[in-house]
Amino acid sequence: MRNLRLLRAGGHRSTAALGTPQCFCLSAEPGTVLVGSQHGLLELGSTGDSVTREVSLTAEGFMPEDGSGCIVGIEDLPEQESVCVATAAGDILLCNLSTKQVECVGSVDSGLSTMSWSPDQELVLLATGQQTLIMMTRDFEPITEKQIHQDEFGEGKFVALGWGKKETQFHGSEGKQAAHRKQTEVSPTSAWDDSRPRVTWRGDGQFVAVSAVCPETGARKVRVWNRELVLQSTSEPIAGLEQALSWKPSGNLIASTQEKPNRYDVVFLEKNGLLHGEFTLPFQKGQVKVNELLWNADSTILAIWLEDLKVETSNPNSYVQLWTTGNYHWYLKQSLHFGSLEQNRLVSLLWDRENPYRLHILCQGWHYLSYVWHWTTDRGMGENSQHVANVAVIDGDKVLVTAFQHAVVPPPMCTYEIQLPQPVNQVAFHTDPKHSGDMAILDADNKISVYRYGQSTVNDPTVRFGALGGNGFKAAVEIPYLDKTYRVDVGSDNNQVMNPLGLRFLTWLPDDSFLVVGQGQHAAQSVLHHLTAVPHVAGAEEEHLNLRLSVPVDGEVISLCCSPVTKTVALQLAHRQILKYLWEASTPVLEPWKTSSGTALQFPYPCVQTSIMRISGEEMILGLTDRCRFFVNDIEVASNITSFATYNEFLLVTTNSHTCQCFCLKNISVKALQAGLSSAAAPNSETLRKVERGSRIITVVPQDTKVVLQMPRGNLETVHHRALVLAQVRKWLDRLMFREAFQCMRKLRINLNLLYDYNPKAFVENAETFIRQIDSVNYINLFFTELKEEDFTRSMYPSLNGSSNAQPRQHPDQKKVNLICDVMRGAMEHIDPQKYCLSILTAHVKKSPPELEIALQKVHDLRESITPDAKADPKEYLPFLNTLRKMETNYQRYTIDKHLKRYTKALGHLSKCGPEHFSEFLNLVKGQNQYCEALKLYPSSTQEYKDISDAYGEYLIQKQLYEQAALIFARAGIFAKALDAFQNSGSWQQALCMASQLGYTKDKLSSLARSMAGKLVEQRKHAEAAILLEQYTQDCEEAVLLLLEGAVWEEALRLIHKYGRLDILETNFKPAILEAQKSQLIFLDSQRTAFLRHKSRLQVVRELKEKACESLQDYEMPNCPELDLFSETSSVVTASDMNSKYSHSNSRISARSSKNRRKAERKRYSLKEGSPFEDIALLEVLGENVRAVETVKGDMHILLKQLVLFGYDEQAGALQQVLEEVLQLMETSIPEIWTPDLQQSSVNLVLGPNSTANSIMAAYQQKRMMTPVVQDPELLIPPKLNKNLQWKLHLLQ
Repeated sequence: MRNLRLLRAGGHRSTAALGTPQCFCLSAEPGTVLVGSQHGLLELGSTGDSVTREVSLTAEGFMPEDGSGCIVGIEDLPEQESVCVATAAGDILLCNLSTKQVECVGSVDSGLSTMSWSPDQELVLLATGQQTLIMMTRDFEPITEKQIHQDEFGEGKFVALGWGKKETQFHGSEGKQAAHRKQTEVSPTSAWDDSRPRVTWRGDGQFVAVSAVCPETGARKVRVWNRELVLQSTSEPIAGLEQALSWKPSGNLIASTQEKPNRYDVVFLEKNGLLHGEFTLPFQKGQVKVNELLWNADSTILAIWLEDLKVETSNPNSYVQLWTTGNYHWYLKQSLHFGSLEQNRLVSLLWDRENPYRLHILCQGWHYLSYVWHWTTDRGMGENSQHVANVAVIDGDKVLVTAFQHAVVPPPMCTYEIQLPQPVNQVAFHTDPKHSGDMAILDADNKISVYRYGQSTVNDPTVRFGALGGNGFKAAVEIPYLDKTYRVDVGSDNNQVMNPLGLRFLTWLPDDSFLVVGQGQHAAQSVLHHLTAVPHVAGAEEEHLNLRLSVPVDGEVISLCCSPVTKTVALQLAHRQILKYLWEASTPVLEPWKTSSGTALQFPYPCVQTSIMRISGEEMILGLTDRCRFFVNDIEVASNITSFATYNEFLLVTTNSHTCQCFCLKNISVKALQAGLSSAAAPNSETLRKVERGSRIITVVPQDTKVVLQMPRGNLETVHHRALVLAQVRKWLDRLMFREAFQCMRKLRINLNLLYDYNPKAFVENAETFIRQIDSVNYINLFFTELKEEDFTRSMYPSLNGSSNAQPRQHPDQKKVNLICDVMRGAMEHIDPQKYCLSILTAHVKKSPPELEIALQKVHDLRESITPDAKADPKEYLPFLNTLRKMETNYQRYTIDKHLKRYTKALGHLSKCGPEHFSEFLNLVKGQNQYCEALKLYPSSTQEYKDISDAYGEYLIQKQLYEQAALIFARAGIFAKALDAFQNSGSWQQALCMASQLGYTKDKLSSLARSMAGKLVEQRKHAEAAILLEQYTQDCEEAVLLLLEGAVWEEALRLIHKYGRLDILETNFKPAILEAQKSQLIFLDSQRTAFLRHKSRLQVVRELKEKACESLQDYEMPNCPELDLFSETSSVVTASDMNSKYSHSNSRISARSSKNRRKAERKRYSLKEGSPFEDIALLEVLGENVRAVETVKGDMHILLKQLVLFGYDEQAGALQQVLEEVLQLMETSIPEIWTPDLQQSSVNLVLGPNSTANSIMAAYQQKRMMTPVVQDPELLIPPKLNKNLQWKLHLLQ
């Protein structure tokens, strides 16, 4: 949710240069550019309008004097102290600007169309007039020469297995002729295409992409070559692909443009030549053309140079657009309109290599421009307004506004969007806190559109809802309306060369005037314009802003921030000096910003984001550089800050250590802030919380404690920072807004003791207000249960202790909890004792000591008032009460709880009765299975804990939970039993650990390992058994034999070579893999035979069922839905026969055990010919056949590799061929077995709880009843084949 803010805009025009510029590049010297024209090479400085240095190429004879020469490429080579120039005539020149010497290092007779150097300047690629590419080293030694147009795809050619080919598809009504129909020819490139090759390098210089027009089709193709000029890939045929080409420096995408029938797209290609995404340009088809695309150095911005298609009456307009992406959406962030003057037409544009956000532009009138942007979040901040925490995102001619006060809407969605007539470049929110939602929007036409809230009753057509409201419902969010549109004429002169984005840092001051910064007379000067609205003149088409004051600034303004509290504006200059603009004065003054010591303020480094804050009462400037260095005035307080935001007296920052910190600047010094940012926070500190990596602050929602963060991918997260929460709770408590404070504290887990501890006197005096506002018995009881004696303003929330509202306790000799209980109880009894009865009892019990007698008396009184005659006979309970009185207290409570069957509490009381009652304790644990609760009552070091664990482990063994039992034994130190339990559970690793604890000798450990290895072999875990034999018995030969038995070929081969037992290769390994090959062939043959047999039988069964269904059409069978029960052996039966037969069977099955019931379910799907569900059984067994073959592909692949390794190519080839044939058979048969109708019926069954008599009858008449009604609909879904598994060996094909 960030926009691009223009920080610097500079440029100058050279009047001394001759000819017309053709191309340019950046010089190694900062601020200078090298320009090539038809006469030679020139160097333009950063200041002034003169040419710094010049080399004439016409004088040397390398270019004709008539001005017809052309430079096709230029590159500064600082290590060689020269500039490389390539001419269209074919010369490659090295020009020394200091000595003005020109050396021809090479020449191509056919001429050159392009020269492109690799990013590391180690290689240079030349495109010649004979459509060839020449790769040369930095010393101009040729590496190789290749034709641009190649017939092959390249080394990255895709492997085609025939799946999905046109020839193998079903063509329906088109017939087989469709398989031989040729593809539609790709249309030739646009008429305005210059047909020159375009070259772009990947950021690391390992690959280069070349776009060229194919001589056969006339359409462009993109080919990717490596550094040795070996073709890697060729793009797929793309209709309408155009000349623009730029490889993203990060390396994943290549950008180009494509003209489609109904739109104009920027498309992205992968390195393999396939398309991968696109976005549409905001122009009509045929309106513009894209000359160039250009990624910036960090791959975050895509610059697009566009021109109107040639208009006969006038010159075309030129545009430069900057696009960014976030959350898979492309945003148009900046639009530079250069008009239609010939001298304003662009020659070229380049991104800076050092500063990724600096763009260099050269126009035909020798006008050089440079712009520097940086990221910013345009947000409105206020306190009392309804429209606070709005964030605006620029997206072309729309402004997407998200009102975070109402809902957190993830981008690219928004609360509402504002449609403007021109693309938007800047958005400024009103700096008046009471109108912080109002916006001023500056578009590319230098018009300011003002949108306000509240005064219009008619919906503005330029504003429409996004993700919230609109769809026929009354919207809960208010939207703004267009108040006025102003034209800004400051600094515009039609006779001068146009400078797009001439105004920056639009600021809407609280008095409804505007500030903008423009370019001064010289490159290092700026002008601060103070604009006010002019009264509207009747009949005028648009309103204008009056220039109240223009203040020249001796320096380039690179940031501007405003403080509505102190009525000051701070400007930062390029040389880091800070100026103060007092706009509210009768005569606004621009003066240096001075610190409290009287010195002029200057940042140590230029800051891209600034803000004004009061720290300990002194107004200071906060600044953040693009290198994460954070300054307060001229003091660096941190060097790891990624973003910051201010809210009231709070400063919030995110850091490179993935934390969000919040500081109250009201009573803190700069040194304390520096210490807080540089050191780790205390465990209970409210200043710090962890956040996700790369999080940045978007906005803070006032009076709601929400901090909205954006992740690197673009998604949003909302956190409630503890410091903001406590500050808001403090404000609510000061205003006696107990309900709001309570709900916030309950939701965000703030300890409720703070309600009292923050201001004890105010709470005691307003206890009735607290109860009336809360008005909930459950909430009041929750408050009681959290009460503790400690002062939470000193322990958990120490920062609140310094608040000026904190009051000493009125009754220091009385306990805090007792005081609150008494005060609250008195207030509740005064308000409504019946309603708050439960809370009153809780207040008695919560006191220390608890007033149980009073509480019980109130309960007794309550019971008497409800049921005065419901009295039990004393003879029933007096003996039991007398027995209880004679018992010790804990044993008495145990007896009561056991009588009431509250066994958990009973165990707690009995555990306190001493060791003489432990046997009774253990018996109760065993009887009620309360092992887990019992273990919590004794320390792990006691004998009682060990005895309980022993009993618990035996109980788990009875339940056959061996592994859990072993864990209990091991934890209690009962290692012998733990060893046996681990052995029974198959956890051989843990069993060996227990053996180590028991001190097993080497022989005993070897015997144990052999015993466990035998069990693992029985479980088909040969690899694990081999580990035991190898590592614990040192029997490598037996381990290898086990691995061969389990077909773990690669591990067996590793052990053979590890122990040098190469004799096993001949004696065991090779025979084993040959035997495995034969076994797999037999397995595949059996699966193929069974598959074909069952498939043919399924076809017969389906045909017979269809005939049986047709023969039953004339019979009325309302109670016979299961028509699929018929087969070729069944005769026509009545419905009563069928129902009686199967209802009897079902009732008999339901009476059986679950084991027998599962067995009966399996019998229901019988393969016996003529059985009712024979077709379902066939589907089941066919699916098992497919899955069985699919499962062995991985094992087959490993076996094939071993066969090939030892030279058994013939056996390996036979096995691979058979497996491929079986898989092909099954793949082609699956659509015939699991037909589309059958799959559809698994989703929409005819019968079921949602069916009616009419729907069943209609389906029966439409022959839909042929689908079997089964309890396992997954049988009707075809098994899936994993085509991604590459199991075949290429050398066997």
